[in-house]
Amino acid sequence: MGETGWKSAVSSGINSGTEAAARFGGDPVTLEKAEKSFPVRINSYYLSLIGSSTDPLGRQVVPSGMEAGDTSGTGDPLAEDADSPVPHLVHRYPDRVLLLVTYQCAVYCRFCTRRRAVGRTPTPTAGDMDRAISYISNHGEIRDVIVSGGDPLMLSDSTLGSLLSRIRAIPHVEIIRVDSRIPCVLPSRITPELCTELRKHHPLYFNTHFNHPRELTPESIRACEMLADSGIPVGNQTVLLKGVNNDPETMKKLVQGLLAARVKPYYLYQCDPVSGAGHFLTTIQEGLDIISALRGYTSGMAVPAYVIDAPGGGGKVQVIPPDIIEITDERVVFRNYAGRVFTYIQPGPAGK
Repeated sequence: MGETGWKSAVSSGINSGTEAAARFGGDPVTLEKAEKSFPVRINSYYLSLIGSSTDPLGRQVVPSGMEAGDTSGTGDPLAEDADSPVPHLVHRYPDRVLLLVTYQCAVYCRFCTRRRAVGRTPTPTAGDMDRAISYISNHGEIRDVIVSGGDPLMLSDSTLGSLLSRIRAIPHVEIIRVDSRIPCVLPSRITPELCTELRKHHPLYFNTHFNHPRELTPESIRACEMLADSGIPVGNQTVLLKGVNNDPETMKKLVQGLLAARVKPYYLYQCDPVSGAGHFLTTIQEGLDIISALRGYTSGMAVPAYVIDAPGGGGKVQVIPPDIIEITDERVVFRNYAGRVFTYIQPGPAGK
């Protein structure tokens, strides 16, 4: 499927609360209110995978009446706007920046942390990108640029390639990362032509976003394999979502399926407390229990890091099950994955 084909898949799906109500049921007025809080988009491919509005896939993208009245979170829970020295660029960590190149996506996930902007903010202009690239060029400490949005693969191959070329030309930029959910939600967008373009800009890494094993279809697996065959390491960033994947067996099946598709489970994110998405939130203990159920019971490569992106702009904090029982100068006592207790004897002072 060429560029015309994948764009047709986006436009031919569901693009309003009214259309969602007609397809899945529900009060049209209520879903229209949800649409006002965040736009609706479900492309025809992803739509074909959904059984109902409350199944694990439908829950992610079909608007819900719970959105409009939710005041549990904030509009910018990660305080990205406060760390934006120029428009469309977030500089939070010392050596890396997040570059937001578009605010369009192939689907609009109802738990999106950038609900304030995605689907609403116009695509950055050439002048906007000039200022962002200039900022990166003028800050020699930046060695890592994450190209995100929205979804950067909503741009044409040529537009994306031109942007990546400009970033790659900056001497102190060592790596480029592309963050995109498109391999999962619109795999026909991953074409040989796109892969040829991406591989021009190595070292380039690709992080995608699968949340449920049913998203691992033959089409999406093939899209990931095409990227891997192009020499592009692919990672996955899953969001922990109530009613979607907040149980150990679902998560185990997902991470094992990802690894078999040559995708490294990278992060398991605690869902951000963004207004409109309160019904997706889980407890931290649920996440810890899932990680405990994975460690030792599947390949270590399949176990993602469980992280909270600290509200208010604190950055990512890894949350680890409490396996250490005691630490002294003489010994460390710890519990393994099966609950058995072991002791490691600390080395004595040098020379003794």
